[in-house]
Amino acid sequence: MPLVEIHLLEGRTKEQKKALLEAVTKAIQESLGTPLETIRVWVQEIPKDEFMTAGILASEKEKMRRK
Repeated sequence: MPLVEIHLLEGRTKEQKKALLEAVTKAIQESLGTPLETIRVWVQEIPKDEFMTAGILASEKEKMRRK
């Protein structure tokens, strides 16, 4: 049973996440020949105030881009 956890910064729409999950599920099924009902895929969203790159919070980086 394949288990796939995808980590994303918050902000994607429900439709975008659904499309991603469907595409990953299909890729697993096609590449491994795994029965569809055994594939588990989920998204863990990370709040932008809780993720940092190079000492800058993602929320701050987003504000800097908007200026």
